[in-house]
Formats: sequence, C-alpha cells, structure tokens
Amino acid sequence: MATPSAQQENLGHVVFITAAAAIGGFLFGYDSSVINGAVTGIQKHFAVGSVETGFVVAIALLGSAVGAWVGGGLADRWGRTRTMQVAAALFAISSVGQMLPFAIWDLALWRVLAGMAIGMASVLGPTYIAEVAPPAYRGRLGSFQQLAIVLGIAVSQLVNYVVVRLAGGDVNNALWGLQAWQWMLGACLVPALLYLLFASTIPESPRYLIAAGRIPAARKVLAEVEGEELDLDARVEEIRHSLRTEARPTMRDLRGPALGLLPIVWIGIVLSVFQQFVGINVIFYYSSVLWQSVGIDQSNSLLISFSSSVINIIGTFIAIALVDRIGRRPLLLIGSAGMAISLATASWAFSAAEKVNGVVTLPNPQGTIALVAANVFVLFFALSWGVVVWVLLGEMFPNRIRAAALGVAAAAQWIANWLITVSFPALSEWNLPATYAGYAMFAVLSFLFVARWVRETKGRTLEDMG
Repeated sequence: MATPSAQQENLGHVVFITAAAAIGGFLFGYDSSVINGAVTGIQKHFAVGSVETGFVVAIALLGSAVGAWVGGGLADRWGRTRTMQVAAALFAISSVGQMLPFAIWDLALWRVLAGMAIGMASVLGPTYIAEVAPPAYRGRLGSFQQLAIVLGIAVSQLVNYVVVRLAGGDVNNALWGLQAWQWMLGACLVPALLYLLFASTIPESPRYLIAAGRIPAARKVLAEVEGEELDLDARVEEIRHSLRTEARPTMRDLRGPALGLLPIVWIGIVLSVFQQFVGINVIFYYSSVLWQSVGIDQSNSLLISFSSSVINIIGTFIAIALVDRIGRRPLLLIGSAGMAISLATASWAFSAAEKVNGVVTLPNPQGTIALVAANVFVLFFALSWGVVVWVLLGEMFPNRIRAAALGVAAAAQWIANWLITVSFPALSEWNLPATYAGYAMFAVLSFLFVARWVRETKGRTLEDMG
C-alpha cells in the first residue's frame, strides 16, 4: 500500500506531465486566435479586400484538417512525444514566417503550416493525456486540454492589446523595426519553444512503448504515473491484450441507411456543424474588426476581445463543474436558448450603426447592448456547446466505430469552421445585422435538433452506447 505522500508525489508528477502536454492545446488556442488582432494590419499593409482577408484567416483551418488527419498516424509511428516535438517545431517556424511575410500569398502559406501544427496538437494532447493519466483522474486531467485552449485564446488577445498599446494604438505603426501586427503573429514563437522544451523532457506514453516492444521503459513510466505499488506485470499484460484485440474501425463500419451513414454518425456530424454555425469563431478571429466596424478604436476593440476571452474561460469552468452534475443534454439546450437570444439581440443592436462624416458609430444604448449581448453569447457557448460537444463525441458512439466516427465528426467541425471563417468578412460588409440574425437562426435550429435527436449520455458506460 502506497503512503499518502507517495500518492501525492505520483499525482503531482502526472499533473506536471499532462500540463506540459497541454501546452499544445495552449498553442492551439493562441495560434488560431492571435490573427484577430492582426487582421486590420494585414488588410492595410497588403492593400487587400474582405475576400482575400477571409481567405488568409481561414486557410489555417484547412491546414488544421490535414494536421489532425496525419497527426494520429505519426504519433503511432514516431511516438507521442516525438510527434509533439515536430508540432512544436512547426509552430515555431510558422510563427517566424508569419512575422516576416513579403506577400499575401506568402503569409497564407505560413498560415497553412501553422494550421497543420494546430491540427496535430488537437489530437496529440488528448491522446497522450488519456494514456498517461490514472483512471481515477482521467476526466479531470483530460479537461486540461480544453482549459489550455481557452487560456491560449485569452493570452493571445492580451498580447495583442499590449502590443498595439506599445505601438501607439495602431497595428500598422512601427514597433522595434516591424509593424505591430507582425509582432503579434511572431510572439507565438515563445510558447512554441516552451512546448518543444517540455515535449523533449516528458516521458513517452506507456501504451506506445508497449506497442513498440519497449517493455522496461513502459514499466518505468507506469510506476511513475500510477505508483510503485501497481502490479506492473498485470498492467503491462492488460495494455498488451487491449492492443492485440483492438480493431481499428474504418469508414466501411460507418455505413448505414441514412444517406450512406449510420444515424448516430449523422447526429455527431450535425452537432459539430451547429457548434461552428452559431458563429463563435467570428468572435475569436474577427472581433477586433467587428468592433472597429461599428466605431470602436483599435486599442479598445482589442481590450474587448480580451474580456471576451476571459468570459470564455469562466464559461469553460462552469461547464466542467456542471457537465457531470446536470447532464449533457440540458446544458446544450440551455446554451442554445441563451445563444439564440443574445445573437438576436446583437443583430438588432448592430442594425442601429450609422455613418456620420464617413465614420461608423453605434449609438447608445445599442452600443452597450451589442457589447453585453456578444459577451453573453460567448458565456452561453462556453458553458455548453464549447465543452459538451466534445464530451458527447467521445461518449455517444458505440465502441466498434468510436474512433472512425469521431474522426468524421471532427473533420466536419473543421470544414464548418472554415466556411464560417472565410465567409464572415464578405457577409459583414454586405449586412452585419443579417449575418448575426443568421447565426441566431442556427442557434434556434440547434435547440430543436438537440430536443429531438440527442440522447443523454450522463451516467452511462461506454459499453452501453449501442
């Protein structure tokens, strides 16, 4: 029997290595949302319109889809920590490239590389954490990834705000030999190098080590993360048996009568699409431009973006506290209702924007109402769809198809994210209130979809998901 101090030491070690792995999630959030502060600078510097801007912002998401697709295979071939090092190197290289572009297409290529790193991080962190965390703590340690993502989003907005303040309030002003927006994109180099450092020091996943035949190394890691009192021979044999009997599902296993796929797979796909079609990433990718379009200056618009990111963190903590207490389905319904009301309110408020002497302004009380409504939207998303969809996707599919079905749903999410991201600049120039009314309509449809089609998974074992 291990002493309490030994158990505490093991848990402390596990917390450290899972937090180190979750730096990939931090970079996921940071690198995907840092573009928010740089959009205006890119438009002015390269003299491009809304279509080109939307393309450059959204193209990283196509890289993310590729990175997520290849990341799992590379992790099985090279190991979890070695693949993390590759992702960290891609983050670092792409940060320098985005910082020093010589043309808009050059910037787009570096954004694709950054997106590949984001996609790899999106699968590497959860895989590694699940494989090193003791079963009793797996759920809480698994939440490190989502928490790291929202922290990365918040820190990126804080860095953007500080940089633009140092540059005198304009992202195109010179700062230490470069324009401010270039420093925003280049600042990701710092956490990327930290990720590379930690990925080079944390132990390899015991599951990968056993699959690779490195049994002594696997025994050592298992003793470190699960305790010296563990029956190491039994634990190694348990993992070996799991690896021998595990059949990797294929797309053929997902075939069904409903438009070629099983109904449960379609439910996962639609959940993923609705998570993006309510327009949440407009807030994280374009909120700076959004607030400037209704008369708020660059510095204050970046401060508002940071406050939205803090609200996102608060909502994530609320979701983590409630998801096992009140269930997945009630949280989704609450979130859909709250998002529909707040988005409709924002749409109404934006309709009051007026141009005076060539300057767009949003009069009070509509200006205050729009700001409150946008942040209420972020809160309701974060405490519901932001966390719960990922929980559901990990639980709702039968064991025999879980991995393949989750991959299809995740791919649908990246594509939906890309569609919203690439279309927003042109849509907002056409009619911003109508754009937000469209997002509100998708929130209403998401409520109806959950009420009709989504089953509760709280308290059910994975083996029960038939």
